[in-house]
Order: sequence, then structure tokens, then C-alpha cells
Amino acid sequence: MPSCTATDKLHLARAIELARNGSGAAVKPNPVVGAVIARGEQILGEGWHKEYGGAHAEVNAIEACGLADLAGATLYVSLEPCCHEGKTPPCTDAILQAGIARVVVASDDPTEKAAGRGLGILRDEGVEVLLADGELAASARLLNQAFRKHARVGRPWVLFKSAMTLDGKVATGTGDSKWISGEDSRELAHRWRASVDAVVVGIGTALADDPQLTARPDGLPAEPEVQPRRVVFDSLARLPPSSQLVAAASEVPLTIVVSRAAAHADTEALEAAGAQVLLATGENEPARVRSALDQLGAMGVASVLLEGGPHLAGAFLDASEIDELRLFLAPLLLGGSAARDPLEGEGVGRISEALRALSFDCESVGGDLLISARLREW
Repeated sequence: MPSCTATDKLHLARAIELARNGSGAAVKPNPVVGAVIARGEQILGEGWHKEYGGAHAEVNAIEACGLADLAGATLYVSLEPCCHEGKTPPCTDAILQAGIARVVVASDDPTEKAAGRGLGILRDEGVEVLLADGELAASARLLNQAFRKHARVGRPWVLFKSAMTLDGKVATGTGDSKWISGEDSRELAHRWRASVDAVVVGIGTALADDPQLTARPDGLPAEPEVQPRRVVFDSLARLPPSSQLVAAASEVPLTIVVSRAAAHADTEALEAAGAQVLLATGENEPARVRSALDQLGAMGVASVLLEGGPHLAGAFLDASEIDELRLFLAPLLLGGSAARDPLEGEGVGRISEALRALSFDCESVGGDLLISARLREW
């Protein structure tokens, strides 16, 4: 099988760069995709998927070529072209109609309606198809981790976010945690909220902080139409109807995850106030985490920001359902044996059993240090 040339790699890297222009809420639940059409080193047109329901990257790139003759040209695309009718016609049809002779793809599409079918159609019609590997392929896959996990296992991709002190604590022994991270870090966390489908906390956090869990980037008021779903893991349905979360349930979706131990009267009261109640089943907390994520995934939730607290975060870790973590390390020291750790749960018994990050990065955010680690790749 032929491999990518230096020119191929150059154009494919550009397609991946263009795909990042679609990052954010505009294209969800679709993946971000970028495309370049070239003849040799000459770029004839570029495009990316700009909004859900709008033209895909390949079509935008073709249109950007104007009146140029595309017969014999090469299309470089960050994700394999679709071959099904959805909000827009199949991209394979547009590619064939344009007379493009060669297609170089950075990453596969793992959904059932794609999964190589588009590439097969192109090959059957005489188009040369090349699927990249190595760093470019990995870079393209990383652009769409939530899309890929949801397509492959039906559960949302989980980003765990926390703020801790230099001695690794997220709250004092009395439960006080406001504020460990600085203003710049909290602003960034609001941007992460705006980029996911749901924000998740445990009942301990909900009772202690009475949060809104809305995305308020730049300090602007929350806009209901762009808000993530709020999800509270509340096994006994203890969330008060008077809480800010329940009060806003008619405007911003609220899901309460309960166990079989929850009183029927309490779950009915939450539903009457506008909350959705999910029953998570399983023999232990990690099993109930997976049950809840299965149900959220079936509702179309493909990405989750897990904000804690430590008990729930530990259950997610024990369930092997944390895909990436971002920890703000603040220049503070708490001390005290009763101060809270970021992750509780069962954990592991030996260092050799510890989950090792696939990648690890650090950067300064205001007066804090942001530590990011990718734990799984989909």
C-alpha cells in the first residue's frame, strides 16, 4: 500500500488545522472536519465544517475552488467522507461529481453508518484512496475524542476537572473550597462547560455549594439555548426542590441520577419540578456510574465535564470512565489530615496497577499551573 508523500503530509496537516476552526458548540453532535483540495503543491481550495446542518468540509472546499478544473486533483480530509444522506447529501457524491481522482484521509469514522463505507464507494468508482497513519492520524483522532467514544461504546467522553493545592487537597476538613483556583482558571473552566454536552457533580457538591452549573464565559449571563445539561448523581434523591439547579430546570435541562434506594415521593417531587430522573442500576457505585453513562449516551450526550466531588470522581475512576483530566494546581497549602483529596473511591492496591497517562502537559493559567493528562484514546 502506498504511503503519504511529503506533500501529502503538508496538505493533510493543513486539513487538520482547518478542522480546529469548527471546535465548540456550533457543529455538535457532528465531528470537526477540515479539507484541502490541491494539485501537487498548489492549493485550489480549503474548507471546514462550520455548523450543524450546514455543508460539510469537503463540499465547502470544493465550492472554495470556484471555477477551477478539479479533474485529477487530490482531496485531503481530516475524517473519512460520509456516504449517507443526513442533514446534507453524501460527501462521496460531491467528490465524484467534482472529478477528484485521489482522496487522502487522516482518520476513520467509527460510526455504523460510515466505518469505511465511504472509502469503499470511492474506490469502487476508481478514486485512489489513502488512509494516513502515524502522528497525523493520531492528531486527527484527538480532535474528535467525544464523537469517537460515543460512536464506539455509546457512552460520553469524560473530562475530569478539579482544582487542588500544592499539597494535593481540594477542600479543607470543613469542606471549604472557594476559591482554590484563581479567576483566570475559573474563566477557563466556564469555557470548558460551554464546550460539552453535560456538567456532572455529586450530591455532596450540590448540597454544599448550591451551584448553577451553567456556562458563563467572560462573566456573561447564562444563555439557556447554549447551556450544557446539568447532571447530579444523587442516589437518595436528596436534592432540594428549592435549589438553584431545580429552580432553573425549566430553562436548562437537569438530570438527577438516583439508585433503587431513592424514595418514590422524592423522585416524584423532583420530576414535578421539571427535573429528569434516571435510575442507575448495578451492584456498586462504579457499575451505577456506567449504567448512568449508558443512559446519558442513549440520550445523545457525547461529552461530559466531571466537576466532582472527590467521592463521585473516585467512582468514575474505579469505573474506568475518566478519559482526560485537567487539574489546576494553586500556590496554596492546606495541611490537615481531614482535608479532601481530589479522588477517593477504591483506587488500586499497588503502584504497578496505577493508570498511567498517555500524554502529560503543563501550562500557566494566571497564578495557577494547569496539568492536563490524556488517559485514553478512542
